[in-house]
Amino acid sequence: MQIDILTLFPGMFQGPFDHSIIKRAREKSLISVEIVNIRDFSRNKHHTVDDTPYGGGAGMVMAPDPVFEAAGWIKARRGGIGRFIYMSPDGDPLNQRKVRELAAESHLVILCGHYEGVDERVRDLLVTDEISIGDYVLTGGELPAMVLVDAVARLIPGVLGEPASAEEDSFSGGLLEYPHYTRPRVYGGLEVPEVLLNGHHEQIRLWRRRRSLLRTLERRPDLLAEAELTGEDRAILKQVVLDLEKLGLPEEIGKKRRQRRQETGDRRQE
Repeated sequence: MQIDILTLFPGMFQGPFDHSIIKRAREKSLISVEIVNIRDFSRNKHHTVDDTPYGGGAGMVMAPDPVFEAAGWIKARRGGIGRFIYMSPDGDPLNQRKVRELAAESHLVILCGHYEGVDERVRDLLVTDEISIGDYVLTGGELPAMVLVDAVARLIPGVLGEPASAEEDSFSGGLLEYPHYTRPRVYGGLEVPEVLLNGHHEQIRLWRRRRSLLRTLERRPDLLAEAELTGEDRAILKQVVLDLEKLGLPEEIGKKRRQRRQETGDRRQE
């Protein structure tokens, strides 16, 4: 996959893609990431890329011409442009389904916005996708671009050493991931669940699936509405709900979660 990132601050990308999994993927030529400085395509002597907004108002707006010039340069160099993505707080929320969709592409162009945003004509004529990584405001689109590249790259075949890692991750099937344990067997007075030690693969699979469903039900019940649930999953959830109702525990679970959060906050303050 070829990824071209249009930015006003190319220095921000020095480091994040030079470590760990992304670094190895680039070394194997599984992905290629090129950082393009939008200022290089400004035609005025000061290389400015922003201007005051028509109609007045606070802040500045990224001008259209340097962005179009940069896009034209990429198009000529690559023989075309694939998906042109604008990282924007009012874009579609990034989720695993969107990540899988983008991972199937061969070329992505990512535009990092700044100031009050980019001239609307860039969005009208160039942008194919607008993506947000959350309902909050950052100083620019660089950090969201890094998040997007990391999420997409790990789904490209060969990037992860163990393909199953991506398939079992949280959100991959619409559920949160099950708990993980490693040595030592007992730590802090807590012991690894016995089922994970008996070597019975089917029992382990069922335990993990059940814990994944339970964790999702407790922490993100909204995900269950669109999760890829099997008949076995539905049977597990039905039994769980019945058991909880008999014990009167649904409200108690919520209380325990709030209590844990409060205790964690108190420890941090100390």
